[in-house]
Amino acid sequence: MSGQDLNADNIVEFIADIFERRGAESYLGEPVTMSEHMLQGAWFAEQDSAPDELVAAALLHDIGHYTSEFGTYSPDDVEDKHHDEAGGEVLAPFFPPVIVECVRLHVAAKRYLCATDPTYFGKLSPASIHTLSLQGGPMSAEEVAEFRKNPFHEEAVRVRIWDESGKIANMKTRTFRDYVPLLQQVVTRFAADKAA
Repeated sequence: MSGQDLNADNIVEFIADIFERRGAESYLGEPVTMSEHMLQGAWFAEQDSAPDELVAAALLHDIGHYTSEFGTYSPDDVEDKHHDEAGGEVLAPFFPPVIVECVRLHVAAKRYLCATDPTYFGKLSPASIHTLSLQGGPMSAEEVAEFRKNPFHEEAVRVRIWDESGKIANMKTRTFRDYVPLLQQVVTRFAADKAA
């Protein structure tokens, strides 16, 4: 199925297929696979009583690793692959702006937290510290002010915290298929709102 064939009725199944085919790929030198990492993010969001949209954002935040024309990450990379922007772009036609912006901003949110929370850097894994250096390091005061202008910046920070937590080897979570009804409800609501 190509991107031109995607619509509100099949996008969730398309993403589920990606998870099932490629989710076992390693994740950024972490002790979890890509799918384990994203499922853990969703689990932490649920434990935090997050609304459906933020559970979906936590689940899908790294979808850009599968959609970016820049390819997948390697620990030897010397430049950022911009999976955040790629992920936001692929979700934008089907998911509400809060989800799209949380995906698009999850790298910026790491930089923001490193600039504004003195304890956050100490919570980063070695791989996350490496990617932080590729992504521009902690934000400057001007970048912090610009980040705070985004109406969804607080939600993006919440997703980032769940993202950083989702790196636990052998953690039991729900499966992607368990989230299909939630994702479909979010997509269907958004499609109805756009059509109204």
